[in-house]
Amino acid sequence: MAHRRGRRRALVLVLALALVGGGSYIALSIVQRSENVIVERCTASAGSQRAELATDQAANAALISGEAVERGLPPRAATIALATAMQESKLRNIRYGDEAGPDSRGLFQQRPSQGWGTEEQVMDPHYASGAFYAALVKVPDYEALEITAAAQQVQRSAYPRAYAQHEGMARAFASALTGQSTAALDCTLRAPEEAGDPQAVLDELTATFGDVPASVEGSVLVVQSSDSQAWAIAQWAVANAKLRSLTAVDVAGYSWLRESRNGWQPSAAANGQVSITFAVQDAS
Repeated sequence: MAHRRGRRRALVLVLALALVGGGSYIALSIVQRSENVIVERCTASAGSQRAELATDQAANAALISGEAVERGLPPRAATIALATAMQESKLRNIRYGDEAGPDSRGLFQQRPSQGWGTEEQVMDPHYASGAFYAALVKVPDYEALEITAAAQQVQRSAYPRAYAQHEGMARAFASALTGQSTAALDCTLRAPEEAGDPQAVLDELTATFGDVPASVEGSVLVVQSSDSQAWAIAQWAVANAKLRSLTAVDVAGYSWLRESRNGWQPSAAANGQVSITFAVQDAS
């Protein structure tokens, strides 16, 4: 009898372990499925304007807008640039042109044959954005012009009215990415697949915004900045969270947490700095 009771207890233990293991497998499967159904995207809001971009488009929009901030240009300049790049390339750094411009390249489809630079230069998003702004500021009273009129003065497009259709998107993302609107840009993302590289992000941050005091502290990049520039950098970071494996951004009393998917939330984040946290390598 004792031998039978021992076998029963062993059987119960085996079944319990199987249930626990099965439950863990089911829980893991549910988590994996929930990650797979997430549609990764970035949204920006400014007043009544709300727009959505794919994550790679948002990263390019952040670069273009950051270049405007670094040059001390108004948000209007970034709005014009984003509407232009959306029409010309869908905010993607493409290596081909079209019938109207077979040698057009890059975010703004600039043509080396028209004096925009070499093919290598116009394929560099920083160079291309800078070249666009250098031409834009030469347009008299460009801030007072309709967006499509200002863009056409720079681009000389065969379809001059086409830029207008992207005005809402451009206003919303430019307002957020220049720091004019706070807590206005959010990205819904799956869990990062690899560790982030704080030094690489610092290098890109410097290439976009210029020399901003910053330091790498383990898996956190701390940038000393305040006011609209701090929000421009913080929302630039969120727009790059997918590409750069970022998990959190903290600025001026708000935090963005990748895993929460609840957008910006009030927090104890300090004023005067932006903290950017990266995914780390899984020790297991």
